[in-house]
Amino acid sequence: MPDIERFIRDIPDFPKPGIVFKDITTLLADPTALDLALSTLTEPYLTTDLSKVIGIESRGFIFGAAMARSLGAGFVPIRKPGKLPARTRSVSYELEYGQDTIEIHEDAVQKGERVLLVDDLLATGGTMAAACELVDSLGAEIVGIAFLIELRFLGGREKLGSREIFSAIEY
Repeated sequence: MPDIERFIRDIPDFPKPGIVFKDITTLLADPTALDLALSTLTEPYLTTDLSKVIGIESRGFIFGAAMARSLGAGFVPIRKPGKLPARTRSVSYELEYGQDTIEIHEDAVQKGERVLLVDDLLATGGTMAAACELVDSLGAEIVGIAFLIELRFLGGREKLGSREIFSAIEY
């Protein structure tokens, strides 16, 4: 695994006391680090037959769109409610304190399309599990899920079942 971890800084007690936030803005600001991160995330899928890469709001957009271009695939955003202009499908899911909802355009993927889901971080897995539920409901085939960072100690991978998961960096 390339040494991209050194470009990620820890921010203690953000967004609340006891949390150590993995800040990727330092990685994004460095062109060499960004290129290395994108190459690392894209490489496992270079020979995979994909029609779409789906990025989760908002940092999944950064990596997903660039990966889609490199893989010769289209890009589809999954967003927070009220951000997509056409007819949407939504899923609500539980957070540690409360609930959240994500949406996708109903015509964003077609039944049988092979797709890759991308986000920057796998923590507890709730957001990505909800994204998988959305994509499954549209009939697309999820051939992989990619994350820049995975916080293994939070067990998010278990919420994603037997899906193929790639994480560039694991803590």
